[in-house]
Amino acid sequence: MVVIVAKNLPPAVRGRLRLYAVEPRPNVFVSGVKNALAQSLVTYLMSHCPRKSGLLIFTHKKAAPGYTMMSQGEPDREIEEICGFQMIKENPKKSKIT
Repeated sequence: MVVIVAKNLPPAVRGRLRLYAVEPRPNVFVSGVKNALAQSLVTYLMSHCPRKSGLLIFTHKKAAPGYTMMSQGEPDREIEEICGFQMIKENPKKSKIT
């Protein structure tokens, strides 16, 4: 399984992703492909997307917590690893807490 969240994708990459995944929202792709194909998609994305794409990719893994996160470019939120667990770090200046 693979979930891809992006800020802005080139049209060719977006079209290629639509072959393997559904796009429930603009620039959000979800697919239930096998791990080997998911790795091929990740490799393709990393080599064909510019930094401004702001990719955040979730792939399945067998160990806890059940997923791996990767990013490329400048996503809105950073990936932080604490004690072996990956988490999303919110930017306190951008969060809207009232």
